[in-house]
Amino acid sequence: MPEADGPGRASGSGDTDSSTAQVSVDTDTEPAVPLLVPADGVPPVLSTAAEVAEAAARLAAGTGPLAVDAERASGFRYSARAYLVQLRRAGAGSFLIDPIPVAGDLSPLAEAINDLEWVLHSADQDLPGLAELGLRPARLFDTELGGRLAGFERVGLAAMVERLLGRELRKGHGAADWSTRPLPDAWLNYAALDVELLLELRESVAVALHQQGKTEWAAQEFEHVRCTEPPAPKADRWRRTSGIHTLRRARQLATVRELWTTRDELARHRDIAPSRILPDSAIIAAANGEPRTIAQLRELPVFGGPRQRRYSREWLGAVERARTLPDTELPPLSQPYEGPPPVNRWERRDPVAAARLTRARAAMGELSTEVGVPVENLLTPELVRRLCWDGLPTYDFGPEAGTELAKQIDEFLDEAGARPWQRELSVPRLTVALTVTDAPDQDTADGR
Repeated sequence: MPEADGPGRASGSGDTDSSTAQVSVDTDTEPAVPLLVPADGVPPVLSTAAEVAEAAARLAAGTGPLAVDAERASGFRYSARAYLVQLRRAGAGSFLIDPIPVAGDLSPLAEAINDLEWVLHSADQDLPGLAELGLRPARLFDTELGGRLAGFERVGLAAMVERLLGRELRKGHGAADWSTRPLPDAWLNYAALDVELLLELRESVAVALHQQGKTEWAAQEFEHVRCTEPPAPKADRWRRTSGIHTLRRARQLATVRELWTTRDELARHRDIAPSRILPDSAIIAAANGEPRTIAQLRELPVFGGPRQRRYSREWLGAVERARTLPDTELPPLSQPYEGPPPVNRWERRDPVAAARLTRARAAMGELSTEVGVPVENLLTPELVRRLCWDGLPTYDFGPEAGTELAKQIDEFLDEAGARPWQRELSVPRLTVALTVTDAPDQDTADGR
């Protein structure tokens, strides 16, 4: 499970904003007690259908919510599948399940746990991989997201366990290759500890949310995370190749695109992280070097290595496709985008919208401080930008338009997926911020 310290990852969004408000919370000064091993020892890894069925029966006989975690192999494997599943429930104990050999035998487990409330830390990281196994919660409590809503400045699992429970969880193997078999004992100890105190942490976070009057806010956020499907891959993902900004010709970009696509297909087929097939630096080198033969290709950095040589024909074929591509099919030099342009272009393209965004950001920043919730958890920065750029098609000016403006803002946020608690807090502030006393010159307002 990844640590998530620091303010403000909005659920369902990787977008960040410089106006993030850090919310300070008083911390305990008592030294934390190290938690080095699970109280009942490290449970065995279950890897047969019979073992899973027995675990399912014991979990079904337990009480209360279910602590859940999953370990993946990010950076090592192409897929986001779970390579270890950790479960814990009162009255049942902890379980470590290797889902790879029993992927087709998890029906008893799903029947036992899918109707329960699951407790996860940073749930959106693990839910997709668990769903691939047929494991989906009926209810959800996300301790990380709950910590953000409660205003905790640090929301990593170890930081929250220390702050709320007075125990020290030591970081260790979260970024390891969990597809390794057999899994080392130290890794299994680490994995079991990830769910050892998760149920107790849930109760402490729930108390903090209740004391701040945020229980319903959290419930809406948890349900949103539970029901939100993973986003579809963005178009032109090849444009995120590191170093692509150094290229100046469309033909070079075409080479990057062809090599990136070839690498992605190989990585998907072999279930290996793309960077382990071919690093981005090698793709950029080929775009600059424009090799015409395998010998020339292998003279470039990385391509002469033993792992890359086996695919020399595939790499050279990608370069050749880019070289012979008609000019009309070359990618544009600048990245196409949907939605608002980059904020640094607003002042030139639409100064009215730029001023609108400045006021909206200030209003959301003030609200964030008042309610003790990071600004990006109130509304994602991307949503605020969309609202201020073109989200108000019948935007009117003047205080007399406040009621209609509030209605338009609320409808826009609702359609975009903002939860009721977010709209209840944000709409009044944004209405005031976006209500101006004088309409700008129309030529300026339309000069996009």
